[in-house]
This record gives sequence, C-alpha cells and structure tokens, in this order.
Amino acid sequence: MVFACWPIQKEELRKRLSAAGARRHERRVRFKHHWNSVLNGVVAAASTAMQPPGDGLCLILIPRGSIYFCMAHRTDQNFEQCRRDEPLRHGESLEHSSLSTTKSIYYDQREGSRMGQARVLSGTETAAAIKSEVKAEVERLALQGIRPGLAAVLVGHVPASEIYVRSKVKTCEELGLFSDLITPPETVTTEEMLALIDQLNAREDIDGILIQLPLPQQINAKRLLEAVSPDKDVDGFHPVNVGRLQTGQPALPPCTAAGVIELLKRNDIPISGQDAVVLGRSDIVGKPTAILLLAQNATVTVCHSKTRGLPSFTQRADILIAAIGRPGYVTPEMVKPGATLIDVGINRITTPEQFHKYFPDDAHRLETFVLKGSTLVGDIHPLAFARSGAYTPVPGGVGPLTIAMLMANTVRAAKLRRGLPV
Repeated sequence: MVFACWPIQKEELRKRLSAAGARRHERRVRFKHHWNSVLNGVVAAASTAMQPPGDGLCLILIPRGSIYFCMAHRTDQNFEQCRRDEPLRHGESLEHSSLSTTKSIYYDQREGSRMGQARVLSGTETAAAIKSEVKAEVERLALQGIRPGLAAVLVGHVPASEIYVRSKVKTCEELGLFSDLITPPETVTTEEMLALIDQLNAREDIDGILIQLPLPQQINAKRLLEAVSPDKDVDGFHPVNVGRLQTGQPALPPCTAAGVIELLKRNDIPISGQDAVVLGRSDIVGKPTAILLLAQNATVTVCHSKTRGLPSFTQRADILIAAIGRPGYVTPEMVKPGATLIDVGINRITTPEQFHKYFPDDAHRLETFVLKGSTLVGDIHPLAFARSGAYTPVPGGVGPLTIAMLMANTVRAAKLRRGLPV
C-alpha cells in the first residue's frame, strides 16, 4: 500500500494582472506547507474508509482557492506511476473554504468508467451548417421567383444595437435574402412607428419584420410588437405565434429557443424522455425553450431565481439550460455528472477579482482579458463544465445561433405565407 500527497497549483498569474489579483495568489501560496501537513494526517485517518475494490484508485481533493491538494490510496502499483498514467482533472474540484466539504472521486480502471473529457458543443459550427442550409433553400426558392425579404427597424443610435442589426443585414446579403434597413430618428413617436409597421405588413417583398430592442422610452414597445403581422413576426414574440407554438401548430419560434433545440439535435444529444431543467422564465428564452423541449418529449421543469431548493432540481437534470442573466449562477455542485449544459447567458466581467473567480487557470483567456480589459462569462460557472458530458462555451455557444435562426425563420415565413411546405 502506497500513500502520496502533493499540491497541484494554478499557473503563476501573469505580471500584467492587477496587484489585487497578485496579492491574492501570494496569500494562497503561503497556505501550501500548512495544508500539506494537514493532508498527511487526513490521508492516514481516511485510509480505512477509502478502501476501493480490486485495483481501483481512490482520490480525495481538498481545494483551497486556486491551490488543489490531492491524496490517494493505491493498492496495486507504485503511486508515482499512477500519477503519470492517470493525471488528475482540476475541473473535478469544487471551490470551498474548509475540510468539511472534501469531495471524493473514484476511478474504476478495470471498468474504464472514469468520466471522460466533456464535449464542447460549438454554436459557431452549428450556425454555419444552418446558414448553409438556408442559402441552399434560398437558391431553390429563387427558381420559383421567390426571394425572402427581411425588414430591420433600428431606432436611434445605440452602438451595440447598430452592430447587431448590421450583422443581420450582412448575413442576409451573404445568404441571398433581400434586406431593408430602416432607421427612424430617436425622436420618433409610437404612432409614427405603428404607421411604419402597417406599411411593412402590406409589403409583398417583406416576409419578416424585425424591431430591434431596446426602443426609446417614449415608444410603447408592446404595442409595436403586437402590431407586427404574426405571419411576419420572425422574432416569434407575437401572442399569436406564442399560442401556435404552445398548441403545436406551424409557427415562427423565438430564435434563441429554436437555436437551443437545433444545437441539441444536430449534436445527437438525446431529448426524448430526458429530464430537462430550464433555469429562467423569460418570454424570449425560458418559456419558449420549455415549450420546444416538451414538443421533443422531454420531461421539463422550469426554475427561476425564486425557486426554493434550486440545486435539488438542477442536480437531476440530464439537460440543464441556464438563461437567468446572472454570471456563474450555476455552480459545479448544482450539476449532475455527465449532464448536457446549455449556457444562454452572456455577462461581461471587468475586474481582476471577477476574472480570478471564474477563470483561475485559463491562461489563454487571461491574455485576452489583460488586452481588452474585459471578458465574457455565462450563467454557468466555467468550473462546472468539467462535470458535464457536453456543454456550450461562452462565447461561441448559443450566441451565434440567434442570427442563424433569424435567417431560417425568414425563409420559413416566406414559405408559410405562400402556402409552401416547411
């Protein structure tokens, strides 16, 4: 029987990281000798309770900030050889502050049942495939003299909205769709906007109408969205489309929710019969995603920030979809091992303290953070991905699918309006 104990430390913070981050790292390093001595005692005390059957390897991790200590009980070979053959996955650790939350992991080498590397579900690749299919469909419709058209309405000068809308117009051009960018002044009234929508509803060359949100305060956004013809509502926000979606009729689904389903199906993630938990109840993402999952025969639970005992729901989810708008809200202990994690959240972090909290060991992202002064994190803590079977990264996960599904919805609207099969 061989016992061993060693510290596994994160890479040294780059010199360019702020002094606050560097001081935190320094304090954690000073714990090393103290925790090593503690661990030696814990290994001896835990040896009786840690008897794995046969030739297994039993590991216990005790995290302390960004320094992880590993102790092991090995019964069949030199432990140093085991350490080389079976490198420890840092992501299996949870970040806690005391020995009372020690986490155990059992690796059964005979069965080969150690959790493998989680699969990354690339929204960028899936979006590219959808766009390719949309382009092919546009070419087929062109043979019938049909060119799907999208009208994008952008009020005022909001930089983020301008970038987003222009990317949609550019995508239309790339895929062969007709597009019309309409830019009313920021002083436009609700009545003037309603008159514009009436004109767009009547235009035969326009199959989809997109009103970019947010709108100036003087405009009644709800009246505008409801004034759009349901047949041209490519955002899928109109109450008629919501009702059609709920009752299983042909409809234009909200783009992000539809993108989530496409991502799962195109990556061969089982949906039928699976326990799916949607964290978030917004009209744009949470509710329509739940409806679409039900249509695929999943058993769906919708949770939100007021749900009591939230981890008891998320821990049994085969598919966990986070769309609650809170950075790193879903922590590793809330995730069922092997679950599929779909992260819809996009949150910008700008301080070294935030970066260290979510990306303690990501040297590549650190370079980008130092260069740009910010980075993105989803609603799922990045350390939780190591417990999953598959997950969407942020960025590059659900985000790219929204525009792709907008294009698909515009083509779908063009076919539905003309009575063509979809």
